[in-house]
Amino acid sequence: MPGGDRRGIRFGYWLPVFGGWLRNVEDERMEASWPYVRDLAVRSEEIGFDLTLIAELNLNDIKGVRAPALDAWSTAAALAAVTRRLELMVAVRPTFHLPTLLAKQAANIDRISDGRVALNVVSSWWEEEARMYGVPFDAHDARYARTSEWLDVVDGVWSNPSFSYAGQYYRAENTVLEPKPVRRPRPPIYAGGESEAAKSLIAAKCDAYVMHGDPPERVAEKVRDMASRRAALGLPPLLYGVAGYACVRDSDAEAAEEVRRITDVRSHAAGYANYQQWIAGTQLERSMSIEEYSVSNRGLRSGLVGTAEAVRKQIARFEAAGIDLLLLQFSPQREEMERFGREVIRPLAAPAT
Repeated sequence: MPGGDRRGIRFGYWLPVFGGWLRNVEDERMEASWPYVRDLAVRSEEIGFDLTLIAELNLNDIKGVRAPALDAWSTAAALAAVTRRLELMVAVRPTFHLPTLLAKQAANIDRISDGRVALNVVSSWWEEEARMYGVPFDAHDARYARTSEWLDVVDGVWSNPSFSYAGQYYRAENTVLEPKPVRRPRPPIYAGGESEAAKSLIAAKCDAYVMHGDPPERVAEKVRDMASRRAALGLPPLLYGVAGYACVRDSDAEAAEEVRRITDVRSHAAGYANYQQWIAGTQLERSMSIEEYSVSNRGLRSGLVGTAEAVRKQIARFEAAGIDLLLLQFSPQREEMERFGREVIRPLAAPAT
């Protein structure tokens, strides 16, 4: 399996395709450029990370719409050629990609990487971006009806010598896709969402459920819920991932000072209007505080800020809650990942004495 031989929880990170994760820090010293993400990915394999999530937005919702944002799929193809172990979880939004063509593209990148591609299926939430790029923007539940068909077609062309389909949103006629992906039975499909429509779809048609940041006890409730849904369908267990913002410091006081710095909310920051659109376009189970605007994906709720010992203990709680994968954000990314690898991943990977 991609990710190496370590047993237990796997460590992933969000590739900084937007040049950072902090909406109130203008320059995080991590430019949105191919050289930066290439070197980061190569180094991440060496320090113990298993996976990178490559987000897909054509506009930059963190630093503002006029700031650079890397394309997910061309970046993934390039990373497939320069990495050897890292799983490449590439975000994909059905409204932006015909399923037959995306399935072909993903299969080819999976071949380049020797079986290291995974999909993170995301329902579009940003209406302004959809208008700019000329694609449909569906109402909330309609997104999941579209996504359901989209998944049927992708799985169908990956799994069959030829495949036909006639749905409300998509059609395929005797479609042949060769070569198939390396990974069997298919590249894993990750998805997240907190609405009833999202959870029902994921339980029925995906391989892994990824969650916004929350404490381990709250995450454990979600894992139990999704496991029950999955079992009721007679399907194999899902994998579970959770997002988190990680910051390791030598003392609690230093960690608290860093949190104060990154949560200094300024409502005039470039990404604030985009954040408001995202809130309006989702159906989250819990309200978002204005302070959490500063760090994307509710990352601070995961409690991965503090001394290395405290962070390792929190990771153990997530593993006990049923989590298989942590999807982490760091700032500045290279420097903080080096520290995390040295002070968290390496001790956890060391044999018990």
